[in-house]
Amino acid sequence: MSRLAGKIAIITGAAGGIGSAAALLFCEEGASLVMVDLPDSPLQDVVDGILKKIPSAQIEIVFADVGQEASLKLIADSAMRRFEKIDILVNNAGVRAYEALAQTTASTWEKILSVNLLSYAYLIRECLPYLRASKQASVVNISSTHAVNPRSGMGQYDVAKAGIVSLTKTLAFEEAVHGVRVNAVCPGLTLTPFHVKRAQADGKTEQDLRQVDVTHNIQKRWSEPREIAWPILWLASNEASFMTGSVLMVDGGTRV
Repeated sequence: MSRLAGKIAIITGAAGGIGSAAALLFCEEGASLVMVDLPDSPLQDVVDGILKKIPSAQIEIVFADVGQEASLKLIADSAMRRFEKIDILVNNAGVRAYEALAQTTASTWEKILSVNLLSYAYLIRECLPYLRASKQASVVNISSTHAVNPRSGMGQYDVAKAGIVSLTKTLAFEEAVHGVRVNAVCPGLTLTPFHVKRAQADGKTEQDLRQVDVTHNIQKRWSEPREIAWPILWLASNEASFMTGSVLMVDGGTRV
């Protein structure tokens, strides 16, 4: 299929589970990509894996810390230098902190907010002139079910994810006149390499995670990253041309 044929897309957090799954799916559907992640991330390995499956894929790699505002102009400039336009922006970068709010520090708040919220706002700002020029542009912001169902111990993360929802809706109002659609995806429990590595640190395997009794969603299981990538693809494509300011809960029917 070629649902994104001729489209240029930027994906941040592209070395992670959801980001890499979205990148592969976008390439399968004909998009050219700018893939962004940290210098010490496995981004090159992810890109090599995509190119092995799709040798014709057009991919620009940008190693950058999106938590640094100066990096965001670099990302937009890299896309324009290589492809001369930007049609799709997928804001997916994220970091975590495991602290009760009573124990949080200013440095942790700054890190969480700079990556998980402000990088979204600043990269959108840098890309907007080019997205507006596209006439059929789409921004997809990756939030979380915890934006609306917060829990103890990860308040900073959940606050930032809630901010993404508000950012998405506000920007949708502001940019509708310019032909830029803005939506968000809120993934539920997703079996990414991040969770596998955390389990391995505790002496557990991926199979152990898969066998955990999942009770907080009605499908009673983890999602695969590709199951989150499909809704991202749909929102990015022209098939979702009447969708803006929307928040898709892709969570297996999560219940609190």
